[in-house]
Amino acid sequence: MSTEQPIIVVKIGGAAGVDTQAACADAALCLQEGHRLVLVHGGSAEASALGEALGHPPRFVTSPSGFTSRYTDERTLEVFSMAVNGGINTSLVSQLRRLGVNALGLSGLDGGLARAGRKAAIRVVENGKQKRLHGDFTGKIGAVDAGLLRLLLGAGYTPVIAPLAAGKDGEALNTDADRMAAMVAAALGAESLLLLTAAPGLLRDFPDESSLIPRLHRDQLDEALQLAEGRMKKKVLGAAEALEGGVRRVIIGDGRIANPIRTALDGAGTMIEAGH
Repeated sequence: MSTEQPIIVVKIGGAAGVDTQAACADAALCLQEGHRLVLVHGGSAEASALGEALGHPPRFVTSPSGFTSRYTDERTLEVFSMAVNGGINTSLVSQLRRLGVNALGLSGLDGGLARAGRKAAIRVVENGKQKRLHGDFTGKIGAVDAGLLRLLLGAGYTPVIAPLAAGKDGEALNTDADRMAAMVAAALGAESLLLLTAAPGLLRDFPDESSLIPRLHRDQLDEALQLAEGRMKKKVLGAAEALEGGVRRVIIGDGRIANPIRTALDGAGTMIEAGH
């Protein structure tokens, strides 16, 4: 009988407002308490700011089903990679190592950790009309190498994963960090997936924070998807994919507070359970 602690996958939001220092400090305490963590991070705000500074501002598009994403042409991919892999990943690893965590930064591209499929064209809605956009370097993750992550965990490392994946021909692809975290959690058979964001959780009446929905069953996720606004839709979608992949519970937690990981694990935020 294994005595290993269950794995917890924590996604540190890339939106403005998420306190990455508090998340890193709490991750260090969780590890000291014996938890096994894998961290996945976003970088939307930083990538947008860098794109503006470099004269290549971001372009966000909306799918016919209402999901918003970053249109990623080749130049945007370069900017995104610099921001999330070169910038945020390095910063998080540095913060964690200063806290005594044996953090190891990598992206889904490294070692083929995350493999994704790329569409030749994407459908978007602009000015009320549907159109097809070509040249998008965005991928939907189809497989995660759990063996590589378990190797790192077994060797005492805490993986910190940037949201890039390897395409069919080895090319780098931008991926949604919430859904990457969900796929990582499912591949590892994680007990919990925690999605930290700049809100107390899923709100019934956005942006009224007093309308927090504290608990959901997986059967209610279709309804939750209708309530979710903006990028929260991707978190609900990621929650559904994680539960479908065998994760026992998903928590959408407040990443703006002190001790955000342990607070969420103790019951704060929106908890979504698989049930029986």
